[in-house]
Formats: sequence, structure tokens, C-alpha cells
Amino acid sequence: MDADLALYIHWPFCVSKCPYCDFNSHVRESVDVAAWQAALLADLAYEAGAAPRRPLTSIFFGGGTPSLMPPALVGMLIETAEQLWGFASDIEITLEANPSSVEAERFADLAAAGVNRVSLGLQAFDDATLHLLGRAHDGAEGLAALAVAQQHFARVNFDLIYALPGQSLEAWEADLMRAVSLGTTHLSLYQLTIEPGTRFETLVRTGDLTPKDPDEAAAFYERTHDLTAAAGLPRYEISNHAAPGAESQHNLTYWRYGDYMGIGPGAHGRRQGIATLRHRKPENFLNAITRNGHGAQSEEPLSSAEQAREALLMGLRLESGINLAQIATKTGQPEDQLVNRAAIAALSQHGLIAQTGTRLRVLPEGMLLLDRILAEIVAA
Repeated sequence: MDADLALYIHWPFCVSKCPYCDFNSHVRESVDVAAWQAALLADLAYEAGAAPRRPLTSIFFGGGTPSLMPPALVGMLIETAEQLWGFASDIEITLEANPSSVEAERFADLAAAGVNRVSLGLQAFDDATLHLLGRAHDGAEGLAALAVAQQHFARVNFDLIYALPGQSLEAWEADLMRAVSLGTTHLSLYQLTIEPGTRFETLVRTGDLTPKDPDEAAAFYERTHDLTAAAGLPRYEISNHAAPGAESQHNLTYWRYGDYMGIGPGAHGRRQGIATLRHRKPENFLNAITRNGHGAQSEEPLSSAEQAREALLMGLRLESGINLAQIATKTGQPEDQLVNRAAIAALSQHGLIAQTGTRLRVLPEGMLLLDRILAEIVAA
């Protein structure tokens, strides 16, 4: 479980507001690129001194609008990371992008800088749904950006949101069949969730938006599983589907509870049993760099029980599940204290989970109830 070592680089700045972004206060018309390059390089150097020296298996550029980072800065960060850690021969370097024409114009330069995988926030194909979701792009612009991405990157992922108010199952099936016909080998498919403090919560509260009831949502989820599997993109995580071998290696590091380093404002990390957190506000992050030489707000050692709990909560999202013996070895928590055996026995009888030897996995029927199942079987 220690083989993978991932690096997450958070670019905090957005160029427009959106209903999902909790960094709306970080919208900037211009950014002092030289200052941010120096700060991010300093943060990288600090992590290199604290993290294990082994080759990186993945780098992920995420955050606000990372596809609007200057390609030269992206290239500098990639080059420096290689110097500090070295790269695995098959390293995956992903960058999140909005599917706008402005960002698509940078794809060639970003590919030349070393990015080999892009994840596009397509979210929907039709303009009415995109308007509902508060997206700035329209359907034609999104498909055009996808086509450009496929010209420049060997691997492309895009996301869609489904089980929307008023969406029929037949309409979602048509969208999903269109998605699998577009030729990518990875899809991230998320049910609409109503998060506290968002515009959607306000609309639900005022009666202007009616979310799907649980039975309807379950039908959408099951149909999604069936159609993607038939198309050769089976689900490997609760919301992610890929052709065999095209799974997101970076996200698998998270789900398998490997080590990952987080740099940039608000970035989290897990480094050899230590939970790291960077200052969230850009100005505070820069001040910390000046003061301390790094942007860390906290570095908290996790107890063996805390590590085990995190490993279980992340790993049981995977179709393959988790290996209890491996988690016990990695975290130092006794295997017989990892899970509630009585709950496992009861849930197994209902066909929701299965255990074979030391491997425990949530079955497809259980994925619909994952949060409740995790609350029952993961030891407090």
C-alpha cells in the first residue's frame, strides 16, 4: 500500500463564479504569476524534504481554474517535481479544465508542458441543464473543447451530473449513450446532491427545485451501472467508470490510502500518517511562505485508529473493496478491531456486502446505501 506517491497542486484562482465553487472569493482578474511560482516552488521543496524519496506515480492540478495557469508555470512545477522525487515510468499528470474555448486554446501548450491527462467539467450536453447548473459554457462549446482535448491528450475524462429535477430516466439513458459514444475511456458520473449553503439548497427550500426521491435516484444509479458496464466502462468506484487500465491512478492513490502531498492554498495531504493542511486563503498562504518557507497551516499525526478509519472509508468506495490485513499492517491497528463483525454478518445476509478471506467489498446493491453501511461497519 506504500508503492504509490501522489502530488496534488492546488491553483486557487477562478475567473468566474459557479454554484459549486467554494473559492468564489478567490475570483481574480489578474494574478502575480512570478510571486505564485516562487511560492509554489518553495512549498514543493518543503514537501520534498518531509516526504519519502520515491518516484511520483501521479500529479494532479486542481482547484479553481487550473487550466488557466500559464503553461510555463505548469511545466516548471512538473520539471521541479521530477527533480525532487523522480517519476515513475508511467506517471499520470492530470489537469482539471472547464470546457470553454478560452481554456481549450491552451491545451496544446499544456500537453507540451507535460500534462498527459485532462479532466473536463462538461456536466451536461444541453444548454437548459447547463444553465440550471450555473455553468458558463454551452453544450456546443463543451463538445468542441472535448474534441480539442482528445487531439492533445492521450487520456481524457469528463464528468456529467444526473438525476436532475425533471430529468426522465429515458433522457439520462440517451445522454449516457451519447457520452460513451464520444470515445473517452473514463467517465465521472455524479448524482446531483443538495449541499448546505449552495444555491440549490436555497431553491429546494423555496420550493423552486424538487430533487429526485431516493427510489427514483436509485433507478438512475442502477441504470448508469448497467449501461456503462455494457459499453466497456465498468464502475470501479462509486461514481467513476473506466475501461480496464484507464482508471485514474491519482484518485486510486486516495482511495487505496496511499501517500499524497498537497501544496497550494487549501490543499490537504497524507504523508506517512500525518495529515497536512495548507492555509486556505491565498494571502495567508503567501504570508506563511514568506514567514516559514512553506504554506502549511497544520501537520497533525493521526492515530492508528484514525488512519484505519480513513483507509476503510476511502477504500470501500471501490468496487474491489479493501484488504483488511493490508490495512492492519499499514496502520498498526489490529485487524479484529477494524470493523463491526456483527454488522458485516447482518449486511452480508441482505446481499449488501461480501467478505472473502480478508477482502471486504460493498456489493452493487449496497453502493446505493454506502453512507449508511459505512456508519454501521466501520469501527468508531
